[in-house]
Amino acid sequence: MGQVASMIARRANRFNAENRAHRIIEREKPTPAPKYESNLRDMERTLELDPKFVDKLNLKDSHLDTRLKDVYVTSQDRFIARVQERQAAEAAADIKEQRPLPLERKTPDDFEYGYKEPSRILSGRCTLRQALKFINDHQNEPELWPAKKIADEYKLKETHVENILHYFKTFNVYIPDQKYKDTLLTQAKQKINLLREKPTVPDSSSS
Repeated sequence: MGQVASMIARRANRFNAENRAHRIIEREKPTPAPKYESNLRDMERTLELDPKFVDKLNLKDSHLDTRLKDVYVTSQDRFIARVQERQAAEAAADIKEQRPLPLERKTPDDFEYGYKEPSRILSGRCTLRQALKFINDHQNEPELWPAKKIADEYKLKETHVENILHYFKTFNVYIPDQKYKDTLLTQAKQKINLLREKPTVPDSSSS
């Protein structure tokens, strides 16, 4: 029932809506909303003080217009500066992209350790090249290159050097002696021959 009533009310509101809208538009002036009594009293007092107040409101005041033109705002917000810097950077990037391409088509050589080594090394740090060098020196000659000497040489903490030497080692190539290799092969062949020559014991349960 409620849906039927709402549908009827909606159709009644829309009935002849276009003609009603044209009648309202064709009026010379729309009917103003009623004013409160306090507003009417304020308007009466204003007109008593200045009868030409309404005319002044409808006229353009050149003095006030000049003041408005002289007003300007100076912003110190860093956001505008950041936007301008970003726009300048984008413009510079566009200019760089317009440069001619290089004529050299050769692929640049890779770095030895996969990255460009720094030219300046801070105290307490070392490069991969230096770490491999003192690890290898310590492995080959531990008495000549102890942890304390390495720490003094590369300006590192002695505890850090001790941990590096304890947990990291360089690869060593081990080439076995040919005589020892031949001996192992001979022993292995002998064991295989013994296993082949060993007679099998018949199963008594099958008989």
